Amino acid sequence: MLGRIGEANPQPRLEPTRRAVELLGDPHRAAPVIHVTGTNGKTSTVRMIESILRATGLRTGLLTSPHLVRVNERIVIDGRPVSNEALVRNWADIAPYLVMVDAELVTAGEEPLTYFEALTALAFAIFADAPVDVMVLEVGMGGEWDSTNVADGQVAVFTPIALDHQNRLGDTIAEIARTKAGIIKPSASVVSAMQPIEALDELLEASERFEATLAVERRDFAVTSTTVAVGGQLVSVRGRAAEYADLFLPLYGDHQAQNAALAIAAVESFLGDATVALDADVLAEGLGTVTSPGRLQLVGVEPTVLVDAAHNPHGAAALAAALREYFDFDEFGIVLGVLGDKDVHGIVEELSPASMRFFVTRSHSDRAISVEDLASRVVAVVGRDGVTTHAELGGALDAARGWASESPRRAVVVAGSITLVGEAIELAETGAWK
Repeated sequence: MLGRIGEANPQPRLEPTRRAVELLGDPHRAAPVIHVTGTNGKTSTVRMIESILRATGLRTGLLTSPHLVRVNERIVIDGRPVSNEALVRNWADIAPYLVMVDAELVTAGEEPLTYFEALTALAFAIFADAPVDVMVLEVGMGGEWDSTNVADGQVAVFTPIALDHQNRLGDTIAEIARTKAGIIKPSASVVSAMQPIEALDELLEASERFEATLAVERRDFAVTSTTVAVGGQLVSVRGRAAEYADLFLPLYGDHQAQNAALAIAAVESFLGDATVALDADVLAEGLGTVTSPGRLQLVGVEPTVLVDAAHNPHGAAALAAALREYFDFDEFGIVLGVLGDKDVHGIVEELSPASMRFFVTRSHSDRAISVEDLASRVVAVVGRDGVTTHAELGGALDAARGWASESPRRAVVVAGSITLVGEAIELAETGAWK
């Protein structure tokens, strides 16, 4: 799989994935689908949806992307990452059919199946083999031509839409929303977070065209209150079918409360067409046990080290707000690494009010901006004072932790790219800097 075209270069096409699943016996139709797209919050939202559904007794299949450490993280059966045995066995089963599709594509003058196209086919095969009662799918990029879109979502879910991946999805929010609206299928239930008006217009137009129902945050469901609690927050939600008070959510940030409201509305839409209230105990279990690795995750203490997958200005703004609201520190040192197609200026501008110091580094990704280039861009926003450069993440973490150890009112946050966060988690798990 690693020899295939990588995820940085997705092919805007669906037919190859359709051909692959057709040869495999249509495993993407083996269970109903909840399909989730958006710019930020997708992974947290799909994990909440899956956890609530699992609490009802359904056997779930969850597909997320990208992974932080191991590819198994992406394909989850009933709350557990797929085992090595099941992953390899299913790959061996489908590989001959993927080779057939590759040959057809090459003969037609096209690129063979990409990494993500092959991974999507593998996920569907694993879900059908399990089998599962429901599939919760996170779009890889965009929506309309994302390979997950061979499936027909009974519920289409939209997290907040903002500018990102402009080179692939379009230069305006309207263009990006139009591409993402491609996951809306005939007669589907559409559930959306609050959106910029130009994005909402695109979702409304697509919903009307496909005779789908559209429920929008604040109008049809909403967060009614949030309270900081030990280990997370208490959230009250006005759902589509009922009110749910004081739900414990072990995640930080108002944005996670909004993701929870979106997840609840999506599950209400799926289970009872938004007419049946969710059981209070089921909802308490589903949200109370949810995890979202790499999203304001604590990976170190003395000093505190957090990691967050914020990799665009919208995500950075949510991170900065959560740091101010949910953590009692005076200063944060940001260990920052960013990939080449991202808005560095926007990310740093959003993070700078929450930070007194940037420790600039890079991940091992080929797409990562060089340390020198990134540092010059950070300095352009915040000035030279408080910006240091480090060739490797390990060195940046050592320096940041040393700085934070000088005061109990300081903490470290690793952010800027999902690949950097994954490497930081791996260092923490191996004890390399504890």
